[in-house]
Amino acid sequence: MSQETSRRWQLLAITVVIALFIWLLAPVLMPFAIAAMLAYLGDPLANRLERLGLGRTLAVSIVFVVLILVIVATLLLLVPLIARQIENLVENFPRYVEWARNVAMPWLQTKLHLDPNAFDTDRLMAQIKEHIGSIGSVLGTLSRSGFGVVMWLTNLVLIPVVWFYLLRDWDRLVGWIDRILPRSIEPTVAHLAREADAVLGAFVRGQLLVMLALAIYYGVALTLIGISVGPLIGMVAGLLSFVPYLGFITGFAAAIIASLVTHGDWTHLLMVIGVFVVGQLLEGYVLVPRLVGEKIGLHPVAVIFAVLAGGYLFGFLGVLLALPAASVILVLLRYLAQRYKQSDLYTEEGEPDAVIAEVDVTVSKDAQGDMKTEAHIVEGEQPHKP
Repeated sequence: MSQETSRRWQLLAITVVIALFIWLLAPVLMPFAIAAMLAYLGDPLANRLERLGLGRTLAVSIVFVVLILVIVATLLLLVPLIARQIENLVENFPRYVEWARNVAMPWLQTKLHLDPNAFDTDRLMAQIKEHIGSIGSVLGTLSRSGFGVVMWLTNLVLIPVVWFYLLRDWDRLVGWIDRILPRSIEPTVAHLAREADAVLGAFVRGQLLVMLALAIYYGVALTLIGISVGPLIGMVAGLLSFVPYLGFITGFAAAIIASLVTHGDWTHLLMVIGVFVVGQLLEGYVLVPRLVGEKIGLHPVAVIFAVLAGGYLFGFLGVLLALPAASVILVLLRYLAQRYKQSDLYTEEGEPDAVIAEVDVTVSKDAQGDMKTEAHIVEGEQPHKP
């Protein structure tokens, strides 16, 4: 075995071991992944303060405290709002059930010619209550054991601690990774890391702003046209907008139902449609081009696949990191495509195949108006008339 082949096998073995390590420890990596993401977002701010003459620890402490205050203020603002919206939804829930029973179900039965017993709302409600009861017993068992609460509190405490230390030592960690890389691949990895950093910076910071802008727009617009649960629908639509069209579809369906139940007229229905049409135009032509840009280049199908694959492989952690990971994978795929186009497999021309002849086929009509085809071999053979 040559030295080059041996080196490639060693690199493959190291990559497989790291991937297996991450896969096995996925259940406990949640606080570390969230802390690493927060540290990545805060590192540029700390670097700017360092360039102003502050020490790294002081700069990191300022960034950490400011971001903590922003998060706490956001929670203090959103939690009461969400609580009021949920109370409003619970109070109006009987109206939603009545609308579904007296309006939606009969309409579906008439239009789709379904069996009237297929939508027995009393039976469905009994089944829902039965399942809710079983879920409550399971949650009660978990709460009595205390294990779930302890794990949740542990993760909640770990995230800010790990976040602070990762943010303080971010440059050291990057430098250590650079020093430990094999020298033969270090220039390539450094180049790909810089490109991935540009892509991730454009995506993470831009997408968060897009989600926030859409949540505010939908919440305010739906509230102004008289949808009582508008802020809740807006928050859900904004949070789900990182998956193409998922936030739009979810928010639009919920707003339509809320409009029909609350008002039941064409005026509010058309206003809801107008709000979401403007929201789609705002997202597609203003927010995404200006805040995210075209540097990501992820196709909507690729985004949906990344989210589903991440959730299937790593649960909620996979969903959380799916799109950043897909952005990095996109950088790697671009590099591999460039390497492939420079390889002999792509550039080397093969020998001409004597069996394959270039054929010119023409279609025309005869005197009776029937279609006929003529196949003519370009290499000089006589035409063949089928």
